[in-house]
Amino acid sequence: MRYAPGSLLTVDGLPAMEVASILALTDRLETMDPKAKSTLLSGRRVALLFYESSTRTRTSFELAAKSLGATTTLVSDKSSSIEKGESLKDTGLTLRALGAECIILRHNAGGAPMLLARMTGLPVLNAGDGMHQHPSQALLDLRTMIRRLGVATRGGPGEWLRGRTVVITGDIRHSRVARSNAMLLPRLGAKVILCGPEALLPEEARCLDVEISRDFDQALDGADVAMMLRIQRERLEGLEIDLNEYSARYQMNADRLAQGKPGLVVMHPGPMIRGLEITGDVADGPSSAIEEQVAHGLAVRAALLVRALGVSA
Repeated sequence: MRYAPGSLLTVDGLPAMEVASILALTDRLETMDPKAKSTLLSGRRVALLFYESSTRTRTSFELAAKSLGATTTLVSDKSSSIEKGESLKDTGLTLRALGAECIILRHNAGGAPMLLARMTGLPVLNAGDGMHQHPSQALLDLRTMIRRLGVATRGGPGEWLRGRTVVITGDIRHSRVARSNAMLLPRLGAKVILCGPEALLPEEARCLDVEISRDFDQALDGADVAMMLRIQRERLEGLEIDLNEYSARYQMNADRLAQGKPGLVVMHPGPMIRGLEITGDVADGPSSAIEEQVAHGLAVRAALLVRALGVSA
């Protein structure tokens, strides 16, 4: 199935050279004259369609669009005809009829962005769909790693993270962030270790090009990046999880950080629960790249919007 050029629906199959192109565009926009940058999308219309709550993703997409001169409109499931039962298709067609040229979609059902792109013919940027994908998060995570680890990006992108180990720990079962990173990072050379108890990290994850570990301390040995994930309490029904035991075995805290490789970078896509998957002193400490992730989100999403609307920069 072909979608409108500029759509970003999944990282699955996204060529490494396309990843490099998006990050290069991000770099160009970041160093561009602010006045010229503010007119790149002048007169263009971008719709944000959010069926789930969001702080970082929604705000960064919206601020990115406005910083480029675009007009934005936000439609949420709690204050629109969606509440009255309007379908995704009809909402998308309405936005297109109102002049939207690009739709940013967050939806609680996996595959919804593909459906919307097919029904509207518009470029769609997936801002997270169910437990499926979060491609823009994977790209901003990649840019954060490149900057924090001082990775040279002059060679082929397939070698960028060669020799680097990324440990992803937490509620991987329900995480679209983990899935997107696990698909993207090995194609750029990284060794990816998924870590957690079986309830949150099923054996089926072995189908990805990753390693699985149940021992966080062992997984951290020699790792360059520790990406912590939120424990999604709202999705734990039916799962046997003792949160105190989980914290004892998998929490990123000062002791584990001290035992890790010098320069270990700690990441978290947010929202984070301090005291559960990560302690506050680590989240606020010098090893943490959490705020940098947010800043890179704004930069990468600006590039995705320029790419989606087919503007040269």
